[in-house]
Amino acid sequence: MQTTLSHTALDNTWGAGLAFKPFDLLGDGQLSVDFSVHALTKYPSGGGDVLMGSVMTRDDTLGLKMKLTHMRLGLCVGANDIETILRSLPTIALRYEIQDKTARALAHWWQAQSVCVQVLHPAISGSLGHDHWRALCAPKGGWGHAAGLFSVMLDPRLTSNQVDAFCDQLEIFRIGYSWGGPISLVVPYNVESARSAWPTGLQKGHLVRFSTGFEAVHDLIADLSHSLHHCLNFEGC
Repeated sequence: MQTTLSHTALDNTWGAGLAFKPFDLLGDGQLSVDFSVHALTKYPSGGGDVLMGSVMTRDDTLGLKMKLTHMRLGLCVGANDIETILRSLPTIALRYEIQDKTARALAHWWQAQSVCVQVLHPAISGSLGHDHWRALCAPKGGWGHAAGLFSVMLDPRLTSNQVDAFCDQLEIFRIGYSWGGPISLVVPYNVESARSAWPTGLQKGHLVRFSTGFEAVHDLIADLSHSLHHCLNFEGC
């Protein structure tokens, strides 16, 4: 009988190695992974201008297999890109914390907007996944870490044109799918086209995702407020 070994890999790009320990998720050795994968393009680079990733393990046997696979596939990255990542790593914790604080401030602002029917941010009490986040990222209470990503669900009575007008009118936020860089980003999502069924616990409406950069919080809120006013009064819908 042939035995097949299975391993568990975790995409730790969101956590960036700071929000939790991927090789000991609950701190008691009961929940862990074999591989921790990062998109170095995001928080490690800090500039969003490097296309690179990493795969890590603390198992010597798996590490050797990874090295052999790397060698046989001829994978490589440019020396200048590596230099950029190494130069940015010393500031990753500082940058991560700043973007985290900004995201929470914006998420709380959205909670007070009547046009918003749901805020999706793991560190916000009552949000989907909050209990799971607290168990992994803030097991002893306190602030915890939650990156710079969050989404809002806008009132379903808005039209798609109004939501697009809101995103287009933003001046500080740029439209983009990536995150972890110095510039705040926004992108609307069509949930129904991306999912076979509507996710449990998700309110009906228009989903818009935000990624925070290093701009001042009050400037970002002013940008959102101005654009939201334009969206609600947009006549081309």
